[in-house]
Amino acid sequence: MAMVSAENRGLRLAVRYAVLTLVAIIFIFPLLFMVMSSLKPQAQLLADTSSLRAFLPVGDISLQNYTDAFRRAPVVTFMINSVLVTGITVLLSLAVCSLAAFSFAFLEWKGRGVILSVILATLIIPFETIAIPLLLMVSQLPWIGWNGLEFGWLNTYRVQIIPWVADGLTIFLFVQYFRDLPRELIEAARVEGATWFQVYWRVVMPLAGPVIATAAILKFLVMYNQYLWPLIVVQQESVRPVMVGLGYFFQLNTAWGEVMAYLTVITLPVLAFYLVLQRAFIASIASTGVKG
Repeated sequence: MAMVSAENRGLRLAVRYAVLTLVAIIFIFPLLFMVMSSLKPQAQLLADTSSLRAFLPVGDISLQNYTDAFRRAPVVTFMINSVLVTGITVLLSLAVCSLAAFSFAFLEWKGRGVILSVILATLIIPFETIAIPLLLMVSQLPWIGWNGLEFGWLNTYRVQIIPWVADGLTIFLFVQYFRDLPRELIEAARVEGATWFQVYWRVVMPLAGPVIATAAILKFLVMYNQYLWPLIVVQQESVRPVMVGLGYFFQLNTAWGEVMAYLTVITLPVLAFYLVLQRAFIASIASTGVKG
């Protein structure tokens, strides 16, 4: 009986791994097509799309598309801009949204339920409905910089960062996670004389690794893939992000090999960020389980 049960478990495990492998292959195919296409000249790329050769490194393979892509557009500048804007926004968003969620989850103050409901209601508002009012606002806002007082945020990093620091989804994720934490931990820290900020920083945040990783990944993807807002507020090439830079390759005759090369290059930070956060997420889960 035990042997039959072990065989059934082995069979279920084999089926599970087979299904997961199939799903992984399905998700890998587009990336494989992108990389292989970036190594082929235009004529061969288009000819191979009708067969499995599109996923194989066959034919006239070279790095010419990458050379042409870097020659056509300032790819490095665009990548630096996107990584800088995305990284700063993610860090500020995690700090601001987690502090706001902490106040909603643990502090008692009048009207917190109503304000949280209003914040969550903003999730159903399409960005297109507020794009023009937001543009008019940021075009007149003051800023104290190296040259003194300035008016207008257009063509700057701050106009791509500050409007996206706080958002309802990230606050909601933190609130839901914080509410599931044992209240005894908070009460014990308060009895020991810890301030509310010490409770937030030394008790709550060390246990919030999973939600931090989740919120960071979602925020990173949203910011790195920003197109409409940078297209509206950024006209200078020196501060453009990668998605706006993609338009360089669709002027006049579209060079699909260069497009694929550009997409391959700008995808690397996303994959690196995901892999780093995935390892941090797993480590956080393990450490939280041990502490518990």
